[in-house]
Amino acid sequence: MSTETEKEELNGNQNKMSKEDWTKLVNAVYHNGTVALKMHYSEVEGQIVNAEVYGPIFVYHVKDEEGSTYSCGFFLRELIARFQSGNDPAMWMSSFFVNLMENKGGKELPKPATNQEEANAMMDKSIIPHCIKEVKEEFAPEEVHAGLALNEEHGPVFETGFPAIREGNNVCAFPLHLLLMHYQINRDPAEILIQGLYKIKEEHDLD
Repeated sequence: MSTETEKEELNGNQNKMSKEDWTKLVNAVYHNGTVALKMHYSEVEGQIVNAEVYGPIFVYHVKDEEGSTYSCGFFLRELIARFQSGNDPAMWMSSFFVNLMENKGGKELPKPATNQEEANAMMDKSIIPHCIKEVKEEFAPEEVHAGLALNEEHGPVFETGFPAIREGNNVCAFPLHLLLMHYQINRDPAEILIQGLYKIKEEHDLD
């Protein structure tokens, strides 16, 4: 689903609900996230940040045994889906902190970009090279196309796909601001690209 569609769906859901019910939903999701993480970590703090495009983002701060703090953010839509699925949301949420804790000393959220120039620098120096490297390594030795493209509807996107697939859909693309958002909440932006590529393989029975 595109980010614009998600935004419309999020706004639609918010408009259908009273302000009071929407606040209750957001607070309930925040509470459930805190409870889930406390099943694995003794020290958990959190905050709700409102992002213009993505709505509420739930940022949790977890301490390891040495007292170092690790921070990670989650989107409202994915948390609701995870809690409703019953597919061990506590394990899923804690897995992101397990990955962060592989590097000792803590990991706070990156300093957010304050202007377009800083955002472009983050993309060019960190996010785009990382994403290209990760998708190519994930599917090596298979040839994978990965790089920037321009989408008429969404503007600049990161596009990746399999040139060897000749028929049907062989690429997936994500808006650059979505990759930037993942990066700024300590989530691996390459993860959504890799998931998209595996979905293409599934569609073509190439697992």
